[in-house]
Amino acid sequence: MKYFDFKKKLEKPLFTTQDIRLLGDKVFAYQLCLWQKQGYIIKLKNGVYVFTDGIGQVKPETIAANLYAPSYISLEKALSFYGLIPEMVYSITSVTPKTTRTFKNRLGNFTYQHLKPALFCGYREIKDGPASYLLAEPEKALLDYLYLHKIKDKKDWQGLRLNQKIINNTFRPKLFANYLRLFDNKKLTALCSKNLELK
Repeated sequence: MKYFDFKKKLEKPLFTTQDIRLLGDKVFAYQLCLWQKQGYIIKLKNGVYVFTDGIGQVKPETIAANLYAPSYISLEKALSFYGLIPEMVYSITSVTPKTTRTFKNRLGNFTYQHLKPALFCGYREIKDGPASYLLAEPEKALLDYLYLHKIKDKKDWQGLRLNQKIINNTFRPKLFANYLRLFDNKKLTALCSKNLELK
């Protein structure tokens, strides 16, 4: 298949080898290599590509979802998204029940931290045009952060500079408590009870 026919048929900026198979037409590995050399496409990792002229149409979050699945965006990126921390966060950190990994490509650095499968929950789907990605709910994003970063005491907690007003307006106490129970971690439970005010 010729490049421009392929691009027109695919109709989305980011694609995988699975998308190519679903087209039902033959696109060979040597063609993908040639299109990379010609600057038509960028390889993000084995099996994941983006059209060079479509980079601006793809959010980093959507890239993260396609690089390593299953995964959902959490930790600093999610906390920043909800306004729970004051910092603007540009790197993407996701959690996954798979092995911890980091991917570096022309479009950024993407980190994936392992959580046991029982904790792989508490996220919602965000639509991004024809694609989508998973984002932790605010309650789960905070718990993921506290657990994975091993926040231990009041000093560590204060270092987060959490926005209590946002917590008061957005957190659902019952849902937070349900997620907290899933972690089955006495230290985490004690830390939250001492420092988190839920109304």
